[in-house]
Parts: sequence; C-alpha cells; structure tokens
Amino acid sequence: MRQVKHLLESKGSEIYAIAPEAPVLEAIKHMAERRVGALLVMRGERLVGIVSERDYARKVILQGRASAQTAVAEIMSSPALTVSADTDVFDCMRLCTDSRVRHLPVVDGESVIGVISIGDLVKAVIDSQAEQIEQLQRYITS
Repeated sequence: MRQVKHLLESKGSEIYAIAPEAPVLEAIKHMAERRVGALLVMRGERLVGIVSERDYARKVILQGRASAQTAVAEIMSSPALTVSADTDVFDCMRLCTDSRVRHLPVVDGESVIGVISIGDLVKAVIDSQAEQIEQLQRYITS
C-alpha cells in the first residue's frame, strides 16, 4: 500500500496555518478562501494544534461565543495527531477513524511537511483497489 509521502508527491505539500492568538473569525475566513476544512495552528515553525470547522461549530457556535473575540487557541485541538511521511495509508485511515479526525499533519521530526485529509486517504485506497482489479482482470483474460 502507498505511504503518506506518495500522497504528498501527487497532492503537494502546501500548508495552511494560522497563529494561536488569531481570532477564530480570521481562521474561518482562511478556511473558506482556501476551501479547506482545517488549518494548522503554528507558533512560528512549531505546530501547536489544529483548528477545524468542527471545532468552530462545537466550541464557538453551539456555545454562543463571538468569532471575532475568541482566539484560535481557545478552540483548537491540541496536541494535534500527526503522522510521518513513511506512515502507511491504511494506518492513517485507522487513526482518523479511531480518533474521529479528518486531517493529519505530516511531520518530519519537528518540521511540518504537509497535511493529508480523510478524502486524500479514501482516494488513495480507491485508486489502489482499482489498480488491483485491473491487474486481476488482465490476469484472468490472459
């Protein structure tokens, strides 16, 4: 099975991040502009957490907090679950499922080198299964 590094090679390793002291409203605007469901929360080059649309819905909207006055640090998930570039796609899917998360920062030591989502993982599994089916069909017909 493919590893995370293969997903990053095809999808790219662009990282969308926000500072922990930024207002939640700014984070939601960044997510909307970039069409992503989560942002890494970084203090300089250091990963300190992750903030998602789900965090916003549960920790701001449902609690009647003000988006402009609430800091990202108050609602982020910390510490963020991370994986390495060598992690297997199935292991990542298991981690997402067991932990009920949709985004995994990819780290190399202390450095963030990318982010993968549950959608990236599902696509990788579907592509792998399609390839296996094609190989089996070729084997049967030859």
